[in-house]
Amino acid sequence: MNADDFILVSVDDHICEPADMFAAHVPDAYRQYAPRVVEEANGSQQWYYGDIRGRNLGLNAVAGKPPEMYNVDPLRYEHMRPGCYDVRERVRDMSAGGQLAGLNFPNWTGFSGQVLNQGPDRTVNLVMIKAYNDWHVDEWCGAYPERFIPCGILPLFDVEEAAREVRRLAAKGCHAVTFSENPAGLGMPSIHTDAWDPLFAACADTETVLCCHVGSSSQRASTAPDAPAPVAMSLSSVMSVYTLGDLLWALFWHRFPSLRFALTEGDIGWIPYFLWRAEHTLDRHNGWMKYEPPQGLRPSELFRERILCCFIADRIGVKMLDEFNVDNVCWESDYPHSDSSWPNAPERLAELLATTDDVTVARITHLNAMRHFRFDPFSRRAAGRCTAGALRAEVGPVDLVTHGGRPADDRDLESWQRLTRR
Repeated sequence: MNADDFILVSVDDHICEPADMFAAHVPDAYRQYAPRVVEEANGSQQWYYGDIRGRNLGLNAVAGKPPEMYNVDPLRYEHMRPGCYDVRERVRDMSAGGQLAGLNFPNWTGFSGQVLNQGPDRTVNLVMIKAYNDWHVDEWCGAYPERFIPCGILPLFDVEEAAREVRRLAAKGCHAVTFSENPAGLGMPSIHTDAWDPLFAACADTETVLCCHVGSSSQRASTAPDAPAPVAMSLSSVMSVYTLGDLLWALFWHRFPSLRFALTEGDIGWIPYFLWRAEHTLDRHNGWMKYEPPQGLRPSELFRERILCCFIADRIGVKMLDEFNVDNVCWESDYPHSDSSWPNAPERLAELLATTDDVTVARITHLNAMRHFRFDPFSRRAAGRCTAGALRAEVGPVDLVTHGGRPADDRDLESWQRLTRR
């Protein structure tokens, strides 16, 4: 397929949320508790929720910068590309990169909204989570509904409230929520208990996908405490391995056979091996494990039926697509993070999928995302205007270089070490 002919819908992008995002959505009685952006002594700008520091990292806002300008330290907004935090500029960047639409995860809150779940007052936490979701669905996604798949965050500290929020979001047209890759890592019940059943029931009832983003447990794969930075960076997908391991053997599938989970930003090339290993485990060890497959599905069958996955530019995974149910494989851009393929995704995909048939390409690049997240951009925008070539022609020339920031130096390595060696 020619690069200009792709229709690209990403299931993983991010927002570097604007500083005024809560202004119109927090009730007056709670305004004093609203999260805020603070000017820090080192000159950076940082989100805080009460005394809790947000998760901002410089690597989360590097779109348009060469690798030698990637910083780990938090940035100032003026050092980011405006498309990181301004929805109109985001859409402009998407068009310049040939991308029709994207599902946007949170950033400063943590990828599963951890920060807003950690405040000491649960009533305030719930107010702020709902305010975040209203801003995200009504303002960010609502500004260009044909360009964004909404994704909500949940009050994970109260499963009944989380279930209610899923239903509230679904009524707004939001059928994706971010859920921790490992809630036990956040001090919450594991998915192997029945504690999450009200939430899972709400998601099943509303056809809402639970998205498990790498890093959403506030944990990272680690080896030695003094391992150099490349170790953790190259093992970043390992947390998705753990998530898949939990999901393949979870007992809730017996109770919620229509539930769907998604593995986000973990790539896919490793998955066939772990499916084989799960099958081997079942065959060799079930005499003593006494595992009862839900609805009779073996681990690999369960994966292919009920778990979504995605990749940016994983050539190993593409070589093994016959090991997958391609109806559950999606593409991601990851804008504006450091792994993103923006603004050259169409060209990279044209090379990566050169020997893949057009029907499979269409499923991976947009049709699967549209179906799973109940997203229909073609009802608002003719399909012919949704291709990479049409979008780029429509937006015209765009400066693809981000001007601002500083070259990477020892400060960034020191920041990384502080973050990973606590």
